[in-house]
Amino acid sequence: MQLRPLGRSGLMAAPLAFGGNVFGWTADEATSFSLLDAFVDAGFNLVDTADVYSRWAPGHVGGESEAVIGRWLAKSGRRDQVLIATKVGKDMGGDQVGLSRRWIRQGVEDSLRRLQTDRIDLYQSHDDDAKTPLEETLAAYAELIKEGKVRAIGASNYSAPRLAEALATSARLGLPRYETLQPLFNLADRAPYEAELEPLCRAEGLGVINFFALAKGFLTGKYRSEADLGQSPRGAGVKEYLNPRGLKILAALDEAAQRLNATPAQVALAWQMARPGITAPIASATSTAQFAEIAAAARLGLDTATIAALDRASAWS
Repeated sequence: MQLRPLGRSGLMAAPLAFGGNVFGWTADEATSFSLLDAFVDAGFNLVDTADVYSRWAPGHVGGESEAVIGRWLAKSGRRDQVLIATKVGKDMGGDQVGLSRRWIRQGVEDSLRRLQTDRIDLYQSHDDDAKTPLEETLAAYAELIKEGKVRAIGASNYSAPRLAEALATSARLGLPRYETLQPLFNLADRAPYEAELEPLCRAEGLGVINFFALAKGFLTGKYRSEADLGQSPRGAGVKEYLNPRGLKILAALDEAAQRLNATPAQVALAWQMARPGITAPIASATSTAQFAEIAAAARLGLDTATIAALDRASAWS
């Protein structure tokens, strides 16, 4: 498996990351363990989660995904075979929100305990926090790196101006910098990343691990009309893609998939993996069969004509 750098951190990731939001939510613990084993067995290594997963589910308080991963790490003994990426900053209730030094210090301890590990490979700011000075946030991360609790840091959901400001602050003060960005990016959602974030990330040498790589499942071809939206808990979130542009993208994926003896999901992921600057798209699965499908994308090479056809079908400007 070809590994790619996560910025200048020295960490190397395989070209597909597993989205851990499903662990303890739409994938029960036994299924989650099977998925994680299959993921590592296939040669992949980057598992992405967050403290807030899956606080949105009835009866959940957050931390469920990290706790499942932690129990898998303890049972499997495979800690050194994976990179654990988690996040801090989204609302965990009360004053447990944001990127203050106080909450980062508490949040990392909570995550380490749930994950049953002594270090987090990639600790990410889940949301920008305009109320906390960047200097305070980055200095808190510097403490954690010095203590060995965190190896590298990244940002998620940052605008290009704020990401540039954070990078400049790190350089000016000699503090650790965000080595990765986790933006929304896929064939259906191109503009937010490509317009401003992509040039910045490539110029600064940041790794990019984009989320919603399959556009909440839309790019699998599973949802082609409003009648299909009831097929899964995420179906309602796919409605926004059921428009002429979205259907044009599906048609291009169908054509490429048929020609390459692949599936639309595999082609959609392979398109992202082939894009310069993308380190590893993040995708989830809730069964080992689903995982086997998306894993095959890493072995699917797209020729320039196929990439160009997908580019045209998904053009946003």
